Amino acid sequence: MYYILYGFCYLLSLLPFRALYVLSDGIYLIIYRLVGYRKKVVRKNLSASFPEKDEKERRVIERKFYHWLCDYFLEAIKLLSISRKNLDKRFIMTNPEVVTDCFKEGQSVAAILGHYCNWEWLSCVGKDYENDKWRVGLVYHPLYNKAADRLWQKIRSCIHNNVPVPKQDILRYLIDFKRKGIMSIFGYISDQTPKWENIHLWLPFLNQETPVFTGAERIMKKMNNAVVYVEMSRPRRGYYTCTYHLITKEPQKMEEHEITRRFFTMLEQTIRQHPEFYLWSHNRWKRTHEEFDRRFKVVNGKVLKREEGDK
Repeated sequence: MYYILYGFCYLLSLLPFRALYVLSDGIYLIIYRLVGYRKKVVRKNLSASFPEKDEKERRVIERKFYHWLCDYFLEAIKLLSISRKNLDKRFIMTNPEVVTDCFKEGQSVAAILGHYCNWEWLSCVGKDYENDKWRVGLVYHPLYNKAADRLWQKIRSCIHNNVPVPKQDILRYLIDFKRKGIMSIFGYISDQTPKWENIHLWLPFLNQETPVFTGAERIMKKMNNAVVYVEMSRPRRGYYTCTYHLITKEPQKMEEHEITRRFFTMLEQTIRQHPEFYLWSHNRWKRTHEEFDRRFKVVNGKVLKREEGDK
């Protein structure tokens, strides 16, 4: 099944961008106009996140979002065969020296980012770090479908020195690289919805009280990595720029959860500039603080289910 899927996607990736975007426009008509893929979730998220906008303004964001979502999928597949020359033209790192300077000083880097613009293209940052002693770690959540999971690993490892890493194996890779003297930059997509038992922090984000992951911050502090926020922009269709914003080189001196708080503040600022490039189809606010307090309690930092009679 993997080879069938890979073969189809590889042939698709050989199409020029212009043809891919014609195909994307057709897919848009199907998933938005005909199927209405997760339209209720998207409208609920946009309404709650932008109460100051009227319905007409939110519909404009909605349509642009679905156009971008179709582009995202085909752009990711394009990575299977894109030439280095084309990639250098379409994906620009504005300040790669932020990371290389840390490497030269003997400090690895943790890059924190959200589901904004085409995060799959961030696997291409490795093109600026082609050194046998440097690695780009791409942390991911394994898919249930083995063939699809293997395909996305292939896409994410298309650049030299890229290492796709399942989220449960992050520490093992980091410790192994450190032992071998290999400098690394690991990317953490940190705006996902945690499971109930992993909720240790709630933050205001896009006008809503939001449960957030704090595990990435704990790893950054444990490994004493420099921490950068990765901001992507899409000046036009098929072109991306990436900018690093240094949060700290001394994570162990930061107050608890301060890195996470700064990340969500910076991510919201990015989203508000061009909200159509955020992943609105994800049901990010399905867990509420009220339900959490009703069903769970926190004891010594651990989330436990409430028993009958608990206050």
